Amino acid sequence: MAATSTVSARSKPGTEKWCAQQIFNRQDSRIEESLKSMTLSEKVGEMLIGQIEGHYNSSNDKEYQLLSRLVQEGKVGGIMFLKGDAFSAGMLANHFQSIAPRPLLMSADMERGVAMRLSGATEFPPNMAVAATQNAELAADMAKAIAEEAKIIGLHQNYAPTVDLNINPQNPIINTRSFGDSLPLTISMSNAIIKGLQSHGIIATAKHFPGHGDVTIDSHLSLPVLQADRQRLEAYELKPFKAAIEQGVISIMTGHLAVPKLTGTMEPASISKTIVTDLLRNELGFRGLIITDALNMKALYNGQNVPEISVKAVMAGNDLLLFSPDPELAHSSIVKAVEEGVIPLQQIDASVRRILQVKTWLDIEHRKLVDLNRIKEEVNPESHRTLAKKIASRSLTLVNDANHYLPLKTEPSSGRILNIMLQDKADGETGKGYIKNLDQYFTASHIRIDPDTSNPDYVNAAGQAMNASAVIVTAYVKALSGSGTLKLTEKQQQFIHSLTGIVPKERPLIFVSLGTPYIINYFPEITTYLCTYSSNESSEEYAVDVLRGKLKPEGILPVSLQGTPR
Repeated sequence: MAATSTVSARSKPGTEKWCAQQIFNRQDSRIEESLKSMTLSEKVGEMLIGQIEGHYNSSNDKEYQLLSRLVQEGKVGGIMFLKGDAFSAGMLANHFQSIAPRPLLMSADMERGVAMRLSGATEFPPNMAVAATQNAELAADMAKAIAEEAKIIGLHQNYAPTVDLNINPQNPIINTRSFGDSLPLTISMSNAIIKGLQSHGIIATAKHFPGHGDVTIDSHLSLPVLQADRQRLEAYELKPFKAAIEQGVISIMTGHLAVPKLTGTMEPASISKTIVTDLLRNELGFRGLIITDALNMKALYNGQNVPEISVKAVMAGNDLLLFSPDPELAHSSIVKAVEEGVIPLQQIDASVRRILQVKTWLDIEHRKLVDLNRIKEEVNPESHRTLAKKIASRSLTLVNDANHYLPLKTEPSSGRILNIMLQDKADGETGKGYIKNLDQYFTASHIRIDPDTSNPDYVNAAGQAMNASAVIVTAYVKALSGSGTLKLTEKQQQFIHSLTGIVPKERPLIFVSLGTPYIINYFPEITTYLCTYSSNESSEEYAVDVLRGKLKPEGILPVSLQGTPR
């Protein structure tokens, strides 16, 4: 009996060594001594996460020189990698760690794997594809693989998972980055990701608190507004965050979005004390690290308000400030605010204590430098590529096939099919692999319909559609525009609408989305609809496999579409 109770106690959420409940509960005299010995400047430095592109230009590069100086002076306590390559990022991580007075917290946004930022690593499908598999074990395996690759490069924190519930089809920024709009599915998937990352030594970050799913504006461009009241937030948006806290997530990212029914103002959540301290820290009882979303985003930053937003972000209760447009100015502004009594020193100490507790858990001190020889050999192993393909193949979702058009006949005698490449930007390279795959199995013609398509091209496309044995519309539209509208021009949309009148009724008309599932809401008259959630190579390949009957789509739609409830 005693053994059974030990096992159940071990498996209880929040009791594992990697859980926030354990990490931030530990009393450590060495941390207290470090805090006492640090100057105010050093403490504030710990709270700032600088950024650099993940490729090595040269030691003469201005960004490299500036960040090197800020690191040496202790004015940043961590670095986030932007786009680059895995090997360069490892080199840069070693350089910065070797000149830092204290271990640095290295991070990146790796929702779809390290490859989302650093080439050479494994690229995984987006969250919505993972959710379409309905398999939390696959999500956990993916997180473990991401953690393994991140550690090889010297990274400690992943700005994932996105636990926002994408309830609004017009959402231009979350979309396939979310696990969908189902509460139980989102909680199951995000908890699997949190466990997969943290049990393998990488900090997970649930984002974007208090929920970025029901907005129609991209916060990179301007301030989105979440109109939910407290009752609705309690019933919906906050639940995945509560589950993540219970699961033991180490970090939560606050979003740049206004929640006027909660705060009474249009102040962004990320710099609102009502949301960061009162709601997240006190009411929800979150003990871990609270980090802002990137401070250079236009929802917050107007080009000249670095001192104001930096001080407000700290006053609101954030422990870490990410991607300041000017980290040095942010640093001096916060130091000044503490010296003038605007920010209590105890608050700075509480944040820095948490940061030091996490750095102790990570044991960065003893594994600061990475083995560069391992990067090329181990950062994109075959086992991880196989896993990414497995997720992609299981995520393919046949949303509707009312007329049983699938699979298509592949024999040459069945005639020439027309593949219409529907693109939201003009790019002749898009879908080249997909075209090649189609040509392997079908006698096909291919036409690109992009924003620059001319009138004669539309006439030609309509003529070919009328005579084709089947028409496939292949959409390369990842998300909606920044203002929540479809990125296709009026002409493009009219042409797709006209196809149901052009293509003879007895011939198949199939819509394949290699991106957002919501695009079919704009073309409900097309009744055969396949979605892959992604346009990566594997998804393109598996879409063709479905068309020719080699793969039976098993995915289940994780969002509600018009006329197609989940």
